[in-house]
Amino acid sequence: MTRASFLIPGDLSLPTGGYAYDRRILGMLSARDVDVAHVELSASFPNPTDADLVETAEIVGALPREAVLLIDGLAYGAMPAELIREFDRPIVALCHHPLAMEAGLSLERSAELKASEIAALAFAREVIVTSPATSAILIQDFGVEPNRITVAPPGTDPAPRARGSGSPFQLLAVGSIVPRKGYDVLVRALEKTHSQDWHLNIAGADDRSPRTAAELRDLISALGLAQRVTLNGAVSDERLAELYAKADLFVMSSLFEGYGMVLAEAMARGLPIVSTTGGAAAETVPDAAAIKVPPGDVSAFAEALRTILRDSALRAQMANASWRAGRALPKWEDTTRIIADVIRKAST
Repeated sequence: MTRASFLIPGDLSLPTGGYAYDRRILGMLSARDVDVAHVELSASFPNPTDADLVETAEIVGALPREAVLLIDGLAYGAMPAELIREFDRPIVALCHHPLAMEAGLSLERSAELKASEIAALAFAREVIVTSPATSAILIQDFGVEPNRITVAPPGTDPAPRARGSGSPFQLLAVGSIVPRKGYDVLVRALEKTHSQDWHLNIAGADDRSPRTAAELRDLISALGLAQRVTLNGAVSDERLAELYAKADLFVMSSLFEGYGMVLAEAMARGLPIVSTTGGAAAETVPDAAAIKVPPGDVSAFAEALRTILRDSALRAQMANASWRAGRALPKWEDTTRIIADVIRKAST
């Protein structure tokens, strides 16, 4: 059996797509003859202190020499080259999306992260990404050779078809309230459709960027939408299933996505979708299931919302396309098999 150490920064239970991906892989690799151990790194990544980096070196130094290092990109891309050089064992980097492409960064910090990630990725024997779009970015902008990259799309669990609610029309958005999710764009677009009967539920942690969450609450209040937009915060799996079940439309306003796991979850439930084309989002959802608009474009998002809210036949057509696409999505067994194969390859 191949041994691996999966290095992940912070609290693995956090309700984000990246951590959900990591949790599922950790729980299933043993069935693929990979003996994997979870290794927790400092939650400060991707902004580690010098002390955090010293601790990381000590942690890695104590790991079994024969174990492949599978390192989550939230930490790996921010590790200095001189630290990684000392690991002296096979590394598989898991890049959910490049750190430098997170929204809300200063130009200087974005450039620092890109340089760091380019240097770090050069040390990885293999690189796992979650979408062809991210693969193309790493090849074109980060200098990673195509033969070192493997695409392992997130799996999607089967789910019952959403039954909807009727009136008011229920919109659902899922994802932490951070700058990259573009919730301000969504709320401004909805304000332009105020004459139509809708209610928006946002399900996502509101403590990862307190400033962004506070600004979103202020915006909702300023636009007079406090009775029409509900910020649910992080919710349980059971509550999220309830929100999906009663939704009539799924909306995603992200500026960039490495894959867009919530889009797949929406398709698994047969929901019509209005989404941006940020990052991999454009390719995750087929055109027949969604109206897609450029990221950050309030007017285009508002027009898409008006179109789908007014046209019940279009909604039904898109819902059927979404349901069909959801049935064909990869399963977590597929994802785990791909990653296990990469780990074995790296170990030889």
